[in-house]
Amino acid sequence: MQRRKAFILFTLIVLVAALTRLLPLPENFSPIAAVCLFGAAHFAHRWQAIAIALAAVIFSDIALNNIIHAEYMDGFTVLYDGWMWQYAMYIITVVFGAWLFKNNITATRTLVGVLGASLLFFIGSNFGVWMSGTMYPMDLGGLVSCYAAGIPFLKGTLAGNLFFTVLLFGGYYAVSKSLPQLRPEHITYG
Repeated sequence: MQRRKAFILFTLIVLVAALTRLLPLPENFSPIAAVCLFGAAHFAHRWQAIAIALAAVIFSDIALNNIIHAEYMDGFTVLYDGWMWQYAMYIITVVFGAWLFKNNITATRTLVGVLGASLLFFIGSNFGVWMSGTMYPMDLGGLVSCYAAGIPFLKGTLAGNLFFTVLLFGGYYAVSKSLPQLRPEHITYG
């Protein structure tokens, strides 16, 4: 499959997955880590995976902030408090996925990706909440309290990451197995 067609196909898959954020899903049940891992595994260049994942997040955040959660926002909102911590975790997840898959996608590596992405997001986003200084004391006890308070959200993060990763990777693998012309030459499945 030509790289341009692969790029278009992968971009559409990522954007459709990101739009599911607008559905009424359980708390922290999100496609974004799966989008980052899928992009890292399938785009020919890491910068493409980062750019497309961030674009998907930004556009879906704008819709979430100004349509779904508009009553909680103070006017039109593009970026929210703490956005940089979450976006940094998405970039790190792409880099982690690119390192993990190295053009060879296996079920074990995909499961490690789900677990790693979940832990990365948990660590980074909760650290960001603590660093904001608005909810917890700026000491070790406050940091521990912040992480402890975040544990219930980890379940939704892990469940969402697993569901959407299986959907994206499994769905693409099943379709590309039936239509091998959809599989780019730089990817092997082991």
